[in-house]
Amino acid sequence: MNPDIFKAYDIRGKVGTELTPEITGRIGRAFAEWLPEKGFAVVGRDMRPDSEEFAKSLIQGLREQGRDVIDIGLVSSDMIYFAVGNLGAAGGAMVTASHNPGAYNGIKLCRDEARPLSIEEGLDVIRDACLKNEFTKSQVEGTLTKKEITPAWIDHVLRFVNVSQWPDYHIAIDAGNGMLGAIAPLLATKIPHLTVKEMFYELDGTFPNHPANPLLNEGIVDLQHDIQKEKLDFGIAFDGDGDRAVLVDETGERVSGTVMTAILADYFLANEPGSTILYDLRVGHVVPDLIVKKGGTGIRTRVGHSFIKSAMRQNDAIFAGELSYHFYFRDNWFADSGLLAAMIAIEVLAKSKKSLHELAGEYKTYTSINETNFEVKDKAKVLQRLKEMFHDGKQDTLDGLTIEYDDAWFNVRASNTESLLRLNAEAHTNDRLNELVNRVTKALTGS
Repeated sequence: MNPDIFKAYDIRGKVGTELTPEITGRIGRAFAEWLPEKGFAVVGRDMRPDSEEFAKSLIQGLREQGRDVIDIGLVSSDMIYFAVGNLGAAGGAMVTASHNPGAYNGIKLCRDEARPLSIEEGLDVIRDACLKNEFTKSQVEGTLTKKEITPAWIDHVLRFVNVSQWPDYHIAIDAGNGMLGAIAPLLATKIPHLTVKEMFYELDGTFPNHPANPLLNEGIVDLQHDIQKEKLDFGIAFDGDGDRAVLVDETGERVSGTVMTAILADYFLANEPGSTILYDLRVGHVVPDLIVKKGGTGIRTRVGHSFIKSAMRQNDAIFAGELSYHFYFRDNWFADSGLLAAMIAIEVLAKSKKSLHELAGEYKTYTSINETNFEVKDKAKVLQRLKEMFHDGKQDTLDGLTIEYDDAWFNVRASNTESLLRLNAEAHTNDRLNELVNRVTKALTGS
């Protein structure tokens, strides 16, 4: 087994070479032994061609170690967190590679109350046990039960909003041939004033139409086209496993992760004044500004769901947002959900009586770049060069390097898996942003 399939927060690998039924069976056995002595596990899967086979071998591995299993079948990743929390499971496993191309697959693991595993906590132990491959089969095989949870999940999501008060909306939902193609039709039947144009609802893990990654321009181009051609109110694009949703307004403009975080933070601070809200350090300054203005407590965090979920529990935070469109909710076992984020954003939109373009525009107080990757050979050397070049700014190293000025800031952080540095930057004006980004780019490229 290639130990490199164990990433910072999950397991990912190429099907047939790095990930096979034999390997997923080992992972099931190791996960069964890592979980607390008592309690059952929940297993779900996405629509990739090999996910069913991998789920079967994973379930068999869990059962061989005496672990009872509830198989919830085809689900989105946020539904595994819901199932673990709602059913009181010891842990859960979701067979998916999220938005990765069809040649890949993987597994997301969580423990009780949907608490995440990471390479620092849990995944390292499971990896080492898989490498040893020395398991003692239980004398009593665990049981297997199949359970349909989609109706309960939809009811849970709708408890956060009041759809009866929504105006008539005509929208498009692009499922990208991913899991929301199976979930969205049931949701639509529960919302009386919503007319939905269904785009790429057919479950197909080879992703024949476009990448199931709405962060990429090619992941939303079809949605943008149909919104403008048919004069729709807005659209929603989901990634392959459905845990991220991107809203596109009536002009075809994507609502940024910063603006989405601000919209959702506003909603929660209005409902529970004084609440604590977390945001990752790449999110624009409109978010901390808004939290202070509305009387909340804002906490800036490292990037990554395991850090954020842990910090949310420690601070009893009601909500957390990441620039990458992962949004976390206290009343959803501190777990992230693309569907829940989209529904709450529509709730805010409905109450505002504005168009989505108008609503989003209210939160665009600064100008920023999209996250930009730079390939570098020596990441540490480049970061040191940046520290020296920008010595006149306020520096911190919470996650990578952040440099703050009165009118601008930037963050450069290293990829966990590639020889890349990722740049985010924001400023009060376009001229200042361009000047700052040009200087940083020269430092990153050595030009």
